[in-house]
Amino acid sequence: MTQEEYFEQRLNNQLDWYNKKSSYNKKMFMRLKGAEIGLALLIPFLTGCVPMETIWAKLFVGVLGVVVAGIASILSLYKYHENWIEYRGATEALNYEKFLYLTGSGYYMENNTLRAFVERVEGILSKENSRWSQNNVTQKKEGHPECKYNSGKAPH
Repeated sequence: MTQEEYFEQRLNNQLDWYNKKSSYNKKMFMRLKGAEIGLALLIPFLTGCVPMETIWAKLFVGVLGVVVAGIASILSLYKYHENWIEYRGATEALNYEKFLYLTGSGYYMENNTLRAFVERVEGILSKENSRWSQNNVTQKKEGHPECKYNSGKAPH
């Protein structure tokens, strides 16, 4: 396999996958966390500013509390923040290795071979797959419902 083939068939695909997953998880985390904070701030505001004599006012504030708790649960269950950080870290590690190799810097000043590069990149990917597998096992033990449909394969 040539360098171009490896970059095209493996490295660039993995970089693209991790980058997309990192962006998606960041977007979901920011949206849900923003909604959680905004709705949580409304509860004391409404309680202090709106007369709570009617059942509808009490019900509305109660529903806001339930929605806030639901959002917090979703954030905890799907781990958008943790996934965002892990996937961004993998993207940066792969890019770092790629640029060291392409410039013959760092480790590659002495060992500038495609074989050494592939071994180091595959090591990064293997480490990430191990992390994913460990998180999946932990989620299954905790009874997270999204794991029961899992094929057992890493997401990429």
